Amino acid sequence: MIKRLFTVLISAFLPYTVSAQNWGGGVDSETLHFGFTFQYLSSEFKILKKQDWREPFYDEETSSFAADSLYSISSPPSPGFGLGFVSDLKLTEHVNLRFTPGLVFTDRLLDYNYAPQLPVPTPANTIDPNNVIVVPSDSYIQKKVQATMVDLPVGIKLKSDRIMNYRAYLIGGIKYSMDIISKKKTDDTGFAPLEKLVKNNRSFLSYEVGIGLDLYFEFFKLSPEIKLSNSFNSVLTPEEHAFSSPLDKIFLRNFQFSLYFE
Repeated sequence: MIKRLFTVLISAFLPYTVSAQNWGGGVDSETLHFGFTFQYLSSEFKILKKQDWREPFYDEETSSFAADSLYSISSPPSPGFGLGFVSDLKLTEHVNLRFTPGLVFTDRLLDYNYAPQLPVPTPANTIDPNNVIVVPSDSYIQKKVQATMVDLPVGIKLKSDRIMNYRAYLIGGIKYSMDIISKKKTDDTGFAPLEKLVKNNRSFLSYEVGIGLDLYFEFFKLSPEIKLSNSFNSVLTPEEHAFSSPLDKIFLRNFQFSLYFE
């Protein structure tokens, strides 16, 4: 009697179990499928300074010191967002090749903190003999590097076994990034010494690693993903002014949270 009842229960629930395992719109059974993504980013620079980065910068064009001694240079995290598409090629049951091009809007920040000291007073109606532009005590100047990037990431997705409608995965790969912002917006020709811009290379390569979770719904698959990326080489475009000269190299680091719909 118990055996017969068990058989009846299994027969009753088997169609629902099979149906649940087919959730996700059947994307896992397709060799190639597509989707789209929304991204939140937090960007910052890893900064390597020159040996004499603290020294006041002497501007050859104006024959004067353009800024006082530096106390620190830092890069606070700055938020951004992106939109993109997904192309996923199934290689094996647990390995996929992914191409996820996207358009990313983000700012990167550099904070210049100047050594606290007071300017030397000079008599009225006279010129400072040192010809130094002194930054006020305990003050800083923030430089914003605006970017509109086309990101072209290629990654390998390593998936765990599927348990009901969940599957964890790891992802790693490389990304080619190209800044498409208008050159006119970064043209600082004729700017005053303290209004000069810090410029980045228009294109660079980064490596990426991340983790995620596939959630299977009836007609689609949703995948929240956390990913970290770091540029292989410095993204700084060296120039001779008060904000670029103290920098030896700057590497771009991104923390990215994405939602993939496939």
